[in-house]
Amino acid sequence: MSESSKIAVIDYGMGNLRSVAKAVETAGGDVRIVTHSEEIAGADGLVLPGVGALADCVSALRASGMDRAVRDWIAADRPFLGVCLGLQALFEFSEEADTEGLGIFPGKVVRFRLPSEFKVPHMGWNTVRFTQPDSPLIAGLATEGEAFYFVHSYHCVPADRALTLAECDYGIKFTAAIARGRCFATQFHPEKSQAKGIALYRNFVTLAARG
Repeated sequence: MSESSKIAVIDYGMGNLRSVAKAVETAGGDVRIVTHSEEIAGADGLVLPGVGALADCVSALRASGMDRAVRDWIAADRPFLGVCLGLQALFEFSEEADTEGLGIFPGKVVRFRLPSEFKVPHMGWNTVRFTQPDSPLIAGLATEGEAFYFVHSYHCVPADRALTLAECDYGIKFTAAIARGRCFATQFHPEKSQAKGIALYRNFVTLAARG
C-alpha cells in the first residue's frame, strides 16, 4: 500500500510534525514532508498538522503559499486531513488573537466558556460520538465511546451542523471532528491516541490510495 499512498505532510515550522508523520508511516503511508505548494505534486493525500498559536499557523501558511494549495486541494475534493490547528485554520475566524482563518468553511473558533470545575485547556482522553457513521475515516471504529487525546483551549463552531463528523462533551457539547466529501479534520490528536488513532490514519491512507 505504501507505494500507492503518497501522503504529503505540511511543515510550516510548528508543532507535532514528526509525531504525525511517524503515525502516518505506521499506518502504511509513504510520507513526504513539504514546505511549498509545488512539492505536493504527485501526492495522494495531504495532511495539515499543528499545535500552538493559530495566528502563527495561518501566517506561515500564507507566507509559503500553502494556504492557496490547501484551498485548491480541498476544493478539488482530494483526500485531506487536518489535525488540531489543522482543523481550526479551515474556518473563517478565531477568537484566539482575533485571527482570520483560511475561510474554507463558514464558522468560527471560540474559547471554551465553562463552569469553574472544568479546566481550560481541555487536556487528556475523552470519548467522542461520531455523527456520520458511514464516513470512511472511521471505518472499523465504534459510533460511540471511542477515546481520543485532546489538548486545546478553543473549539470550532461550524455554521453548517452537517459538517460535524464527531462530537465530544466537556462541560458543553462541541465539534471534535468535521467531514465534507474527502476533507476531514479532527480537534483531537490521532497520533497521541494509540491504536484507535492509528486506525483513523490507516483509514485515511486507504482512502488516499483509491485515487
